[in-house]
Amino acid sequence: MKINTILFAAMMMLGTSAMAQQVINLPKPDLKAKSMSVIEALNTRHSVREYSDKELTNQEISNLCWAACGVSRDDVHRTAPTAMNKKEIRLFVFTSKGVYEYDAVGNRLNCKANGDHRDLMTGGKKGFKQEFAKTAPVSLLMVIDFEIFGQQSEQATLMGCVDAGNVSENINLYCQSVGLATVPRATHDTEGIRTLLKLSEKQLPIINNPVGWPKK
Repeated sequence: MKINTILFAAMMMLGTSAMAQQVINLPKPDLKAKSMSVIEALNTRHSVREYSDKELTNQEISNLCWAACGVSRDDVHRTAPTAMNKKEIRLFVFTSKGVYEYDAVGNRLNCKANGDHRDLMTGGKKGFKQEFAKTAPVSLLMVIDFEIFGQQSEQATLMGCVDAGNVSENINLYCQSVGLATVPRATHDTEGIRTLLKLSEKQLPIINNPVGWPKK
């Protein structure tokens, strides 16, 4: 009986731990972290396609997601501008353990899929592929959500693309300023991502940034 009780308790602990990982509460973004100036980052920014296998810490992921589209002045504003402040760009974080959606206001990651799905960042199953993308420990995917925007017209699509580009540029400059490596990309398996994340036709994966420490 004692052995069974111990085994049951262990299983419950494992189950609780697995459930806890469905939501990762990130540490507060470190707004005083050492970084180069914006001018220096603009002058030295470059695309990198080779990454170290060193994992990013939760603090580094928090800083990265905040720089991309986190809460800035208050809950209403973000670090990246969007048309009419619609905030229609959703940020997904692909890691070796799962795929998460960044909740800017809660500063947390909500799990959307378990397992390693970074291969979806390499490209379509039958089309052009870039295998290097799955070697980055983290890939950030920007999705335009036209349901949030309120319409899916040609103009809305144009503005959604601009807004996604704003988020990507934040990522590019932040990574350069702290020594991380990245490259903005439009290559990914759109349909595979839609299936995995249960996205509708009104939710368009548009651009991604693999992120890691540069390979030495």
